[in-house]
Amino acid sequence: MRVLAAMSGGVDSAVAAARLVDAGHDVVGVHLALSKNPEAYRSGARGCCSLEDSHDARRAADALGIPFYVWDFAERFAEDVVADFVNEYASGRTPNPCLRCNEKIKFAAVLERGRALGFDAVATGHYARLEPSPAGVSLHRSAEPAKDQSYVLGVLDADQLRHSLFPLGDDTAKAAVRAEAAARGLTLATKPDSHDICFIPTGDTAGFLSARLGRRPGDIVDERGEVLGAHDGTHRFTVGQRHGLHLSVPAGDGRPRYVLGVDPVRNTVTVGPKRALAVRVIEGIRPTWTEQPVAGAWRGLVQVRAHGDAMPATIEVAAERVRIGLDEPAYGIAPGQAAVYYDGDRVVGSATISSTDA
Repeated sequence: MRVLAAMSGGVDSAVAAARLVDAGHDVVGVHLALSKNPEAYRSGARGCCSLEDSHDARRAADALGIPFYVWDFAERFAEDVVADFVNEYASGRTPNPCLRCNEKIKFAAVLERGRALGFDAVATGHYARLEPSPAGVSLHRSAEPAKDQSYVLGVLDADQLRHSLFPLGDDTAKAAVRAEAAARGLTLATKPDSHDICFIPTGDTAGFLSARLGRRPGDIVDERGEVLGAHDGTHRFTVGQRHGLHLSVPAGDGRPRYVLGVDPVRNTVTVGPKRALAVRVIEGIRPTWTEQPVAGAWRGLVQVRAHGDAMPATIEVAAERVRIGLDEPAYGIAPGQAAVYYDGDRVVGSATISSTDA
């Protein structure tokens, strides 16, 4: 099989590529250049697309003896991921840029180009498993729950998954992957994992957004509309946020206040007690399916954060909308996040959260 190994410059993607070579596949490594100025992206081994990362990926490919190329996806990344991220915050929603990158870049643009060049599949270092199914393959959680990354892959469709490989899905310990990298002589065996948004080099999301959306002062209000403070732009806030509110009026009970809602039209941020964050109903739009669409109501599990808990729920799909009824209340769920639904450890699909209700 001709396999395109997406090599981020981290240890996981390097070991994934190495295992494919061992399995006898015809492997070519590719690193994605996502910025016209790679030095502007996060360095110091905390991102996945900096200039330093591209050098690490090339050294790993050289050690494995496979061809290596850098593909320029800067313009498409800027449009499909960065601009989407900014626009979503401007609209009062909280997006997940890594999930969007998987959907639009790694498993769409890269796969499209790879198949045009005669490759059979794209491989990454994600921790998730693929198993045979009537639709071709089904996506499952990894063998190691603490490293599971199936949530950020929940936006992929059946065709994309049929042409994907995740060689690390059955691993149960990251330490073993690092030991394998060291045994193979890969210099990035001890490189730290990436955890941050790669296109925000300072880690200051609010500052990044303000530089693009400007300053738009408004009021911070309570649930009755009483003004408690001021803000410099609704894009600096997300539902569930506790810090950085700088309220001039303390809470009567002395307890912390949380962001309950963001309204960019009225230019207000509403805050209140934690109990007011409780959500039992989630409405979603733009549903996607990893195999076949599921109609009607069914029982499953729902996850709304990359490292969040899977919550028992009743999921119902009708007219391209998803309604999720949680068995127990959840807190701090924001419009714009992805709701990924599971049947046991099998990923069924996802939807973008449009609204919530108690």
